[in-house]
Amino acid sequence: MTIWLNAGIIFTLLAIITILIKWGNVRVVGVTPVRTFTFIAILFTSGLDVGLIMFPLTEFAGYADIKASPEYAFANPLAIEFGYWGFLIWGFYFLTCFYFCVIEPKVKFFEIPWVKFINNVVIIGTCAFTAYLLLTNLPWYLPELGDGTSIVSEFYLIVFAAICFAVYSSTDIKYVRILSISTTWLFLALIAFMWAGAFVIGDSQMSAFTDNLGSIGTYFANINEFVLPLNDYHEFYLFWWFAWSIMIGQFTSRFVGGLKTYQVLGAMLIFPSIPIAIWFSVLYHYHEAGIPTQGIKNFAMVFVGIVFVINSLDSLVRLYTDNLNFTVKRFGKMKYIIGNVVALSLLTLLFKLEFLQIQWVGALVIGLFFICAAFIGYSKFKTVTNIDSSPKANAIDYTKIDTVH
Repeated sequence: MTIWLNAGIIFTLLAIITILIKWGNVRVVGVTPVRTFTFIAILFTSGLDVGLIMFPLTEFAGYADIKASPEYAFANPLAIEFGYWGFLIWGFYFLTCFYFCVIEPKVKFFEIPWVKFINNVVIIGTCAFTAYLLLTNLPWYLPELGDGTSIVSEFYLIVFAAICFAVYSSTDIKYVRILSISTTWLFLALIAFMWAGAFVIGDSQMSAFTDNLGSIGTYFANINEFVLPLNDYHEFYLFWWFAWSIMIGQFTSRFVGGLKTYQVLGAMLIFPSIPIAIWFSVLYHYHEAGIPTQGIKNFAMVFVGIVFVINSLDSLVRLYTDNLNFTVKRFGKMKYIIGNVVALSLLTLLFKLEFLQIQWVGALVIGLFFICAAFIGYSKFKTVTNIDSSPKANAIDYTKIDTVH
C-alpha cells in the first residue's frame, strides 16, 4: 500500500506542475460560478470535516513522544499537525478541481459507466466515514453523556440527526452558499472564543500565541518531509486526503468564478491554511498549558464539528445523487430523504464494525487517477492538448446559483 500511495503522490505533484506549465493563465469558470470569498468558503467547509475540530487535542501528545515515534523528531508537534492538514495537501483538491472544470468536459472519462459506478462508491463510502469520525470522537469530547470511552445511544442520535439535516439541505443547491458561509463564520467565532478562554484562564500573553504561529514555520522549512508518508499514521491521513480529493474536486469545480489557474492553486493552498494555522495554534496552547476544555468549550467544538459534518455531507450527498440521478425532481423529496438517510446510516455502522477502511477508498481513487491518465494518453491526448479555456458554456454569472435547484 505504501508504494501505491507514493506513486499516487508523485503522480499528483507532476500533474500539478504540468497543469501550471500548460494552462497556468487559463481563466477557470465553473457551471455555477460564485464570487471568490464564497468559493473559498465552499472549498474550506466542504473540503474539511469534523477531524479538523476534534483530532488535534488528541494527537499533540503522540507527535511529541519522539521516543515512541522518532520520525517526528525533525519538527514540533504543532508543525506536524499542520503538515497533516494544511498547505501542500490542498494541492490534491486543486488537481481534481481543475480537471473536472476544464478537462473532464472534453474527456468525459467519468461518464464511462464502470468509472461512474466506482466514483459513486468512493463518494458514498467517504460520506459514511465522515459520519463515523463524528461518532467515534464524541465520547472524548462529551464525557458528560457517557463514561468518556463508550459510544452511547445519545451519540448515535446526534450522528443520525446530522445525517438527516445534511440530506435535507442537499435537496436544494441554494443552501450551499448559506451553509458554507455560515460554517466559515462559526469556525472563526469558535477560534475567537477558544482564544479568549485560553487568555483568561491560562493568563497567557499574546506572545505565546504568536510563538505558536511562528513554530508552524518549521513545517515550511521541512516541507519535503511531508511529501511522502512519515509512518503508518501519516499514510492513513494521505489516503484520507486522496479519498476526499476526487469528490471535492467534482463539487468545487462547479463554483470557480473566473480565477486564473495559478490563482486557483494559490487560493487553495493559502486561504484554507490560514484559519487552520490559527486554530491549531490556539489548541496547542491549551495542550501545552494544560488548560481544560470540559463543559462549554467542548460543547462549542462539538457543535461546530457537527456543522462541518453537515456541510461536508451536504456537498457529497448532492454529488452522488446527481451522478446516480437519484434526485428530488425524479423521486420526490420524501423518498430522496429516506433513501439517503438509510443508506448513510447503514454504511456508517459498517465503518463502526471496521468492515470498511478509508485507506481502501483512497487506494481506489489513486487507481482512478492512473487509469484516467492512461485513458487520456491513449485516446484523448490531442483533445486535451488543444484545450485553451474552460468550456464556452460556462459564463461568469454570479446570480446563477440563485436560480439553480
